[in-house]
Amino acid sequence: MKLVNTLFYRAARLYWQVTGPLTVGVRVCAVKNDAVLLVKPTYQKYWCFPGGGVKRLETLVDAARRETREEAGAILGDPLVLMGVYTAFGEGKSDHVALFLSRDFTMNGRRFPSLEIERCAFFPLDRAISDKAVSPATRRRLREYLAWDGTVKVGGW
Repeated sequence: MKLVNTLFYRAARLYWQVTGPLTVGVRVCAVKNDAVLLVKPTYQKYWCFPGGGVKRLETLVDAARRETREEAGAILGDPLVLMGVYTAFGEGKSDHVALFLSRDFTMNGRRFPSLEIERCAFFPLDRAISDKAVSPATRRRLREYLAWDGTVKVGGW
């Protein structure tokens, strides 16, 4: 199944190179007890924040809650705090990502692997910011989180 997901992901990237779509997504930096919740997708080599695309007629906050529940088995409490809005153009898309912070969440005991997510784990923050198994973008966002003053960041993913 991992091979199928990887091939599908590569085909989607090729399609995006041709069509250049505008996409909107969310990611959630879920932190508790100085550890961050990360997921390992089946189709990528890096650990990253849970998240994904915003569906039609779905708010950013609702998408963040849904994606985190589906991918990591975490039920987010309130409030979700907007940390930043980022852009990425690396896969042929014009991708816009809203990053939310959650410090109030519970795990629902979901078991892995799933079709999309190979594993889910908590990483100590001090380890995650330097661990090469964590995506470079996730490590950048975690360093921003550690120095964050509450101001919403806008920039490249």
